[in-house]
Amino acid sequence: MPVPSRGARLLTPSPSTGERMAAPAPDPQFVLRGARSAVHALHFCDGAQGRPLLLSGSLHGLVHVWSLQTRRPLATLDGHGGQCVTWLHTLPWGPQLLSQGRDLKLCLWDLEEGRNAVVDTVCLESVGFCRASVLAEAPRRWMLAVPGRGSDEVQVLELPSKTSVSCLKPAAGARLGMPMCLQLWQAESSPRPLLLAGYEDGSLALWDVSARKVCSRVACHSEPVMGLALDPRRARGVSGSAEKALAVWSLEGQQALQVCGTHELTNPGIADLKIRPDSKILATAGWDHRVRVFQWRTMRPLAVLAFHSATVHCVAFDAAGLLAAGSGDQRISVWSLYPPT
Repeated sequence: MPVPSRGARLLTPSPSTGERMAAPAPDPQFVLRGARSAVHALHFCDGAQGRPLLLSGSLHGLVHVWSLQTRRPLATLDGHGGQCVTWLHTLPWGPQLLSQGRDLKLCLWDLEEGRNAVVDTVCLESVGFCRASVLAEAPRRWMLAVPGRGSDEVQVLELPSKTSVSCLKPAAGARLGMPMCLQLWQAESSPRPLLLAGYEDGSLALWDVSARKVCSRVACHSEPVMGLALDPRRARGVSGSAEKALAVWSLEGQQALQVCGTHELTNPGIADLKIRPDSKILATAGWDHRVRVFQWRTMRPLAVLAFHSATVHCVAFDAAGLLAAGSGDQRISVWSLYPPT
């Protein structure tokens, strides 16, 4: 593991007891202010001339497009009628943005050449907390998973046509509850898209989208699954819930879910998890106002970032290794920890 950049702190062994002790929390590289309400969604993307941008979604329905050079908003998008923005994602071709809000709408924005217009809308059928997931299938064609009409259903659509691909409904009597988090995925060894779904009962299910069937299901948590992150390189992932533990699991043969172990936390409640694009670092957003950083391969704790004064709702990594965290205190902290080598 590389030496952390200036301001970062490792969790180091105490010389007297050998126990791992948390060093004082580092300061963020910089802080973005001006979101005007709690920050519930974050996403890095490339802007003009390849300069990185950070997108944030707020409780009051605004999407801010932040310049990481000037550390100020370049634009403010208002398309969700004052309702919380829960998810943001940019498409791999052209400057197009998807935003999901609790107004039962998913908006497609055209951001080319400074435009900030909604060019299409998908009407959602569930007002739950579950964030959408997108999977690119072909140039200008993608698959979208969202909560369905029934309380336990997931609807998969093909966009931009909005054609229904499948409705994934657990078997009668399964009693999984609502889907709480989703991750579309396609294994290199298979042309069939898969969906990982975390449910209200604490279980995680792997769906074959085309066959509309559950390939595998495991009980990971005793509380609702609040977030999950998948590492496709290792066919391994991690999930968090309202309890005081992270669950680490694998996809044996990319088809069978298996719990590998758990990692106990100091305080309960995980709102979001992200694995850095190089698969080396994991970050979690905590109800206890903390961001926790782990070495992903071993789950060794590396740092506790204690900057925020309210729940941390979301975290995001960019390709260069920057970590951003959004909080109920209306601030976005940006950190440079363990830069990729």
